[in-house]
Order: sequence, then structure tokens, then C-alpha cells
Amino acid sequence: TQDIGTAKMRFIDYDIDQMIYVVGNEQNYHFEVLAILLDKLGYEWGSELYHFSYGMVELPSGKMKSREGTVVDADELIADMENFAEKMSQELGKIEQLTPEKAEKNYEIIALGALKYFILKVDPKKNMLFNPEESIDFNGNTGTFIQYTYARIQSVLRKAAEKGIDYATNFKFDNNLSNKEKDIIKRVSMFPDTVKEAGSEFSPALIANYCYELDKEYNQFYQDHSILHEPETLKRNLRLVLSSMTSQIIKRSMHLLGILVPERM
Repeated sequence: TQDIGTAKMRFIDYDIDQMIYVVGNEQNYHFEVLAILLDKLGYEWGSELYHFSYGMVELPSGKMKSREGTVVDADELIADMENFAEKMSQELGKIEQLTPEKAEKNYEIIALGALKYFILKVDPKKNMLFNPEESIDFNGNTGTFIQYTYARIQSVLRKAAEKGIDYATNFKFDNNLSNKEKDIIKRVSMFPDTVKEAGSEFSPALIANYCYELDKEYNQFYQDHSILHEPETLKRNLRLVLSSMTSQIIKRSMHLLGILVPERM
């Protein structure tokens, strides 16, 4: 009765079109019954209630169960993630140019990004095994890989600015684009439809995996093409424009997932 009353209040008082319950899959039956009851009571808006059901998160040590005292505190997990982020960053030498304060902030951004992305990239209905160390991998389908690609692009754009390159107003699209340049343009153009589909399907995983594919395309392009050292001005500027476009889409995609992207890593 409490859920019925609350649903009625929300639809009447706030004039909403749809309501989404983000609740674990152990409550599937509860929300199925709620929808049936609202229909029987004659509430037309009852069909606009959506249960966004999600599976449980397991750690390598086993399933987290509150009744058995094996639940991991979120603050402790995030602290562990920050330690993993610091360790990996130091091993890769990615923090030498950062102040201690900015480095600490980066660890937090990387840790939270890794955790959020790992959860959001998969079908929410499935149980998932979360491995903290694997989630902070600079290679593979991880939030860290996406954040690092963004930071890499920002580094390229900063160097272009230091050289006084005005690429945004002096470039040209032509028929001589390489296949990898075309791939980036195609992938970037898919962003609006991907966001629309993710919204209609209630699937943030579509945005997460779209962003991963875009990052893969860009890194292949980055490995195969000279950007700042390209001797032809128009071609160099076009590649800088493609880099800028890619970084903007990465940032917007991650923003939709609640993930920050650092300017340096």
C-alpha cells in the first residue's frame, strides 16, 4: 500500500510521464505485483512504472551477503581502488608532472571511474564478478582505458596550442581520407542515435561500449597516423579536428555515465 500511495502521489503531484525504480533483481516479483495491482485499481499510468532490475555484484572472494556478514563497505572498496590506481600510475610513470594534490585527485577519479564503468558496461540484469585490479587496466574495456585515451588526446591538443596551430578554422574534408579517419568520423556520427537508444532501452551499457569502440578506433588511428608532425598543414589540422571531436564525445559519454575524465594521466 505504501508503494501504491507513493506512486499515485508522484504522478499526480509532479505530473511525470514515467517513473523508474532502480532496485535489485531480488525485488522482481514485488514490482510485477505492484504493476498488476495498479492496473486492477484503474490507474492508467500504472503501465508507465518501470523496474530497472539489476543483478548482484560479487568480488573474487565470493558473493557479498549482508546476512552472512560478507558485505564489503563501499568506502573501503573505493579506498582500495584508489590504492590500485596510485600503484598502477606510479608503475607506468603517469604522474610525474602532477602536483601531489592533483595526483591524489586523479587517483580518486580513476578509481571511481573504474568502478562505475565496470558496473555500467554490462547488462544490469546479470550478476557480475568485480575484480578491482582488472578494472584499473590501461588496456581493455575499462573506464581507465577510456580516461587515458581522453588524457592522451588532451596532451596532443595542448601541444598543438603551444605551437600556435589554429586547426579549428583551417582544415578540409576531402576524398583522400584514410580508412581509419573515415572510421572515426562514422563512429562519432553514431553518438546521438546511441544515446537515444540507450535512453529508450534503459541501457547505459550501450553508451559505455560505444565509447570503448570509439576509443579503440582512435588509438588505432593514433598509432598509424602522424598528427603534429604531419607535413601537410590541412591534413595535420584535419587530424587535430578529429582528435578534438573524439575527445568531446568521450567526455560527453562519460558524463552521461557519471564518470569524470582527467585532463592528464
